[in-house]
Amino acid sequence: MASTLISPGVLAIENDQSFLTQQPVTVGAAIIGPTVKGPVEIPTVVTTYSQYQNLFGTTFTSASGVYTYFTSIAAYNYFANGGESLLVARVVSASDSWASATTDTGSVIGTEGVQDAVGAPVSIMNSASLSQSFALETISMGAIMNSAGTTGSNGVLDSGSADNLRWVISNPDTANGTFSLIIRQASDDNNNQSVLETWTNLSLDPKADNYISKIIGDQSASFNGDVTNPQITIGGEYPNASRYVRVKSVDQKTPDYFNNAGTAKPEFTGSIPRAGSGSFIGGVGVNVPDGANKYYNEITGNNTQGLSGSDYTNMIALLSNQDDYQFNLLVTPGLFNNIGTHNGQITNIINNTQNRGDNIFAVDLAYYGTSQATVITQAAARNTSYAAAYWPWLQTIDPDTGARVWVPASTMIPGVYAYNDSVSEPWFAPAGINRGGLTTVIRAEQKLSQTNRDSLYVGKVNPIATFPGTGVVVYGQKTLQTRSSALDRVNVRRLLIALKSYISQVANNLVFEQNTAATRNSFLAQVNPYLTSVQQRQGLYAFRVIMDDTNNTADVIDRNQLVGQIYIQPTKTAEFIYLNFNILPTGVEFPA
Repeated sequence: MASTLISPGVLAIENDQSFLTQQPVTVGAAIIGPTVKGPVEIPTVVTTYSQYQNLFGTTFTSASGVYTYFTSIAAYNYFANGGESLLVARVVSASDSWASATTDTGSVIGTEGVQDAVGAPVSIMNSASLSQSFALETISMGAIMNSAGTTGSNGVLDSGSADNLRWVISNPDTANGTFSLIIRQASDDNNNQSVLETWTNLSLDPKADNYISKIIGDQSASFNGDVTNPQITIGGEYPNASRYVRVKSVDQKTPDYFNNAGTAKPEFTGSIPRAGSGSFIGGVGVNVPDGANKYYNEITGNNTQGLSGSDYTNMIALLSNQDDYQFNLLVTPGLFNNIGTHNGQITNIINNTQNRGDNIFAVDLAYYGTSQATVITQAAARNTSYAAAYWPWLQTIDPDTGARVWVPASTMIPGVYAYNDSVSEPWFAPAGINRGGLTTVIRAEQKLSQTNRDSLYVGKVNPIATFPGTGVVVYGQKTLQTRSSALDRVNVRRLLIALKSYISQVANNLVFEQNTAATRNSFLAQVNPYLTSVQQRQGLYAFRVIMDDTNNTADVIDRNQLVGQIYIQPTKTAEFIYLNFNILPTGVEFPA
């Protein structure tokens, strides 16, 4: 096709501008804290509060009281305010009772009423010699998963609860080498069964498609314990399809179950598990506060919610891995800056957040009952635009007990950010009456006056104010950066996080591409429309992107570098509004 005109005529040129612009990856919040049950030190994404409850539990009992962790209250409020995904990293006490859980994650399944020669419960058995066919273990850890004990009428387990499990083997078929496995909630009974999962047509033949490990899964995950090179170690061969259990071992495999005549081999028929039901035993670790280690507004020594600061160390290190774990907000309700042994963990979080550059950390400066002066002093000790502090503590309704409880501000902040992002954009201030209202909060620990709010804001602490007729509202959006600049505001820091995240995704696709004008134009063709859209959505006053021969000279190209310069003018928020009322004498004309 001709590209130029030599003689008079018409040249029709096609410019294809219909390419779909790559959209930013959507990420949610992350929380590090204790839960009632669930994977230990294995960050797990949940997308609804009901999913969180099923996986991580609800309440626990201690000294005849029923309590809920800050983690659960934060998750509830996050999803109630429009949150879409939450990364939960469960931490536990580092006491000796948890040592065995690192290699035996959960509890070995046992058979009700059957014991071996020394009185220890045994695993699922076959119908021939009562030897073990295979073993299961719970995915969740801790003594809370133990359901073995006395069985009452109608199969009621005295140790059964909504948090632990029982198993049932049904329909064993030696002719076909198959059986079914049912996982039930251990708080049910035989006439009122609460079936959680049903797995039919299972076999012990590792060559078959219905091999039990292939169907249910046998993978176990554990933190490697190395905070300098934190990783999750995966064991097993097949991904877990069950939400509750995994295959720990298959002790009597039946490869090629049928002979050439198509009938079951006699040496294998005795391996098929017999029909029966059972419970789970052997879980260790009690991850609930005991004695004086209180749960909300009381601190015993250096413990909060039964944990010390060092219990958070592993997950803080693991979440520094930006490639594996993505989130835009991190909270750790239970760590407080004014507790000496928590300082190191908070410092590590801030350092990791700055190194990642893709999220903001909502830090709690002090535990319940701390004076305003102390809170301001604590804020002065931190200097970063990647963290923000809110105060005071807040009283809310525990979603699982209905009780009124006091929680640190960071428990509620994920919900504020989620609501802000659902009704506007990340670069809008998550504060004020329109987007900072705390609808589930009953009252703040202190009702702040204008003078109080002034002192806190000067001290880099975002006040949570109480207004008649409006309620409790987040009334500040400062970061903990000491120096005055655009980045001392949360909305600007979150704008930069959003821009860097998207533009970095675009740039990742150019690594190892030819360093030519075509590659640079490809970058500009994606970045400029995105920044234009941000400008149209009130995130920027102006911008300019330069990636051409001026900053990609021959020597730059020879060093295998591709350089881009992005200039932005972030929009600012109206935080200080001055209204001048001018009183004029009668007869004076108003200016046009």
